[in-house]
Amino acid sequence: MAKTSKLKAMTYKDAGVDIQAGDEMVEGIRELVRKTYSPRVLGPYGGFAGLFSLDFKQRLLRRNYKDPVLIGCCDGVGTKLKVAFMAGKVDTVGIDLVAMNVNDLICTGGEPLFFLDYLAVGRLEPGRMKEIIAGVSAGCLQASCALLGGETAEMPDFYKREEFDMAGFAVGVVERARIIDGSGVKPGDAVLALASSGLHSNGYGLVRRAIFDQAGLKLGDRPDELGGQTVAQAMLEPTRIYVRSVLDVLAAYKVRRVVKAMAHITGGGLEGNLPRVLPEGLTGRLRRDSWQVPGIFKLIARCGPVEAPEMFRVFNMGVGFVLVVAAKHAAKVMERLGKGGERCWLLGKIVPGGPELQWV
Repeated sequence: MAKTSKLKAMTYKDAGVDIQAGDEMVEGIRELVRKTYSPRVLGPYGGFAGLFSLDFKQRLLRRNYKDPVLIGCCDGVGTKLKVAFMAGKVDTVGIDLVAMNVNDLICTGGEPLFFLDYLAVGRLEPGRMKEIIAGVSAGCLQASCALLGGETAEMPDFYKREEFDMAGFAVGVVERARIIDGSGVKPGDAVLALASSGLHSNGYGLVRRAIFDQAGLKLGDRPDELGGQTVAQAMLEPTRIYVRSVLDVLAAYKVRRVVKAMAHITGGGLEGNLPRVLPEGLTGRLRRDSWQVPGIFKLIARCGPVEAPEMFRVFNMGVGFVLVVAAKHAAKVMERLGKGGERCWLLGKIVPGGPELQWV
């Protein structure tokens, strides 16, 4: 029989979990969370669950919902977090987390309502957690959705002290008759591209292998391809959030007749994402010379080296979001997106074929 009478009484903190630090963190992020609220968020901060009113008077699309359909998305940031740990900069990965979800969500034609996050950490440090949540809050403000709740789990047996992992969950709404599913796409429709802000949050396993392992570059280096940026700055550039500009277009034009399909260009690049929203028997004929590939991709290709087909198969290559629109409306849609702050161009058109894209 084990003798335990002389052993010191244990606490949860002795096992690596600091309840007081968790309480301090919850209080420390109060204002970051509340600034994302609208009158549709009900109840006090810090409850067991978040309450959100399905009152659509403040909707971004400014249309009445007769038959609303809820939309759900879930995603993470991936190994971009490894670069954030290396750089000691964690205040922007929260923006990436929101972006990876809401950019997917709007492809249905709907609008984000609220966001939830899950954060698993090796050691809960309230100041550092506040930096992370500041990014999530900033992303929610860009997407005009509420940060309704979340969970922070201190797991010292799973993660190193300085490491964490994060996942996000977005909920939105779309009118059933306005769901964009690509079914109306026809040959001759225009394919419009919206510029990415860089790598976004995909392919970082290959990025780190090429830049750090193969080329031996450091975070503070400024290779010629980056135009004065450091490696860290280029690799941690937050994912662009397209919500407001895209929803502005959807509010101005008839969906299915004008805006027929949309794709968020994430892992798998254009080749893995645009075909997902096209009807069988149709594909995109895209002009590879219609845009200038950003320097970060040129750097990866050189450092690997990584050949062009693999680059286009893995990365967005400067195209973060795509809209398929009726050709006669393409110029006006591009003009409106430009006024909304997007860099937009005609990427190509829809033609018979598939499922592989055609490059010219």
